[in-house]
Amino acid sequence: MTAAAPGPGGKTTASSGVPPTERLDRSALAAHQSRRLKELLGAIHGRNVFYTRKFDDAGLGRAALDALPFPDGLRALPFTTKAELVADQQAAPPWGTVLTEPVERYTRYNQTSSTTGRPLKWLDTNDSWQWMVDCWKAVYRGARVATADRILFAFSFGPFLGFWTAFDAAWQIGAHAVPAGGMSSQQRLALVDTIAPTVVVCTPTYALRLAEVAEQRQGARPLAESSVRTIVVAGEPGGSIPATRERIERNWGARVIDHHGLTEVGPVSFECWEGPGFLHLNEPEYICEVLDSATLEAVPDGQPGELVITNLGRSASPVIRYRTGDVVVRRLEPCACGRTLARLEGGILTRTDDMINVRGVNVYPSAIESVVRQFEEVLEFRSTISRQASMRALSLEIEVPGSVDPAPIVIRLAQRLRDALGLTVPIHVAPAGSLPRFEMKARRFVIE
Repeated sequence: MTAAAPGPGGKTTASSGVPPTERLDRSALAAHQSRRLKELLGAIHGRNVFYTRKFDDAGLGRAALDALPFPDGLRALPFTTKAELVADQQAAPPWGTVLTEPVERYTRYNQTSSTTGRPLKWLDTNDSWQWMVDCWKAVYRGARVATADRILFAFSFGPFLGFWTAFDAAWQIGAHAVPAGGMSSQQRLALVDTIAPTVVVCTPTYALRLAEVAEQRQGARPLAESSVRTIVVAGEPGGSIPATRERIERNWGARVIDHHGLTEVGPVSFECWEGPGFLHLNEPEYICEVLDSATLEAVPDGQPGELVITNLGRSASPVIRYRTGDVVVRRLEPCACGRTLARLEGGILTRTDDMINVRGVNVYPSAIESVVRQFEEVLEFRSTISRQASMRALSLEIEVPGSVDPAPIVIRLAQRLRDALGLTVPIHVAPAGSLPRFEMKARRFVIE
């Protein structure tokens, strides 16, 4: 059933079958989700203090939950926000009241990356952890990663959930899982040379950082000639930003496969080999709504809205109608891969809390990155929002190689930013190596 398919740089990859649950028609999928939702609500009502209180406050006792129609009945369930979960943990430290099982049953600890505030502590039982691992197996199927692959995890393996579940999923599918935590970029590149991995898992930023370091090595084989044929990225929108994606693929001679998830939700979506630029929602395991963030009403297919998620298999630490803050455009047309799962066009477009109004113009970090990454000479960048009198101002710092004259680059980049954003953006050239580099989520959008 496995056949070779061409990849970037002449490298090949094995295609894999699509399981029946990812090929259900929409009515069969709805029936599947309805059954899973009722099982979840039945498992947590009366046992999970946080959600029992929320349901009772909404007038939803056990009988009402059992009789909840689907999908229309979703509207009766209360939303959950990160602010609520943070407040719950502050009121009942350290874990809060969102746990369904006795705390002695929990075996895994992770926390959010705290890029948008106080980190959330999150626990999992063996069962809920295995559910997330199984969700990651869907990511690997989409990426055509299988038993024969050797996967290098260029990840710190700290308390951030990151790629922990990806690592466990790798060895469970029979792949060779290689941890590369606690190593420098040079050491990780040496490991690529030595053990010849076929897959690298990291953030988009770190894939570019490794490419930058590889360029500085004397006498080493070019990165594009390495054994790596696939780079699975997550943690940032860069994997679905065309200019960022193209730069990674060109530098590595490998195919980029994007993925997105959240610590408190799990691995939600994945890109397939046949449909670049789209993220499949893992709908057999998640109920995914796309709503207007102001009215909280459903938006039509093809229109931007906020992604709201209910995870169906993590009953030990669930989230119900969780407002992710991720802005997406959903498409329901079937994919060439055979999956009938809804897809997110362009991945995660931005976040509702990332938008900053600068002189009457709404500015998003992803819009800046999509322009800057078109300039191969720009090694790293940082955008800063500052206040000048009563108005906000945007400025940009860039790094270029010492051998390159930055003046023409600044002129062209300023024009591209003006065309894309409708703003005149002052651009400053920073000394080589002075801007921070990142292994996990990058922080290139600074608000002073």
